Amino acid sequence: MNISEAIAKRIKNICKERNISINKLANLSCLTQSTLQSIIDGSSNNPKLLTIFRICYGLNMTISEFFNDKIFENLDLDI
Repeated sequence: MNISEAIAKRIKNICKERNISINKLANLSCLTQSTLQSIIDGSSNNPKLLTIFRICYGLNMTISEFFNDKIFENLDLDI
């Protein structure tokens, strides 16, 4: 799994846990629904850090809390 896939999966997991739709998260994060959807569906291969900060704001969590998940261990880092 690469970093973009892990970010998308983390967002989906948090939304499912909190019973939040992608549209609701977009509104809470001050992002367009299409921006968030492109991260979720993988058409955005490299989401900007500012976008991830906005998502964290919408989820009322820190960036550290967002990335503090086993999903980010052993990523395929095609560097």
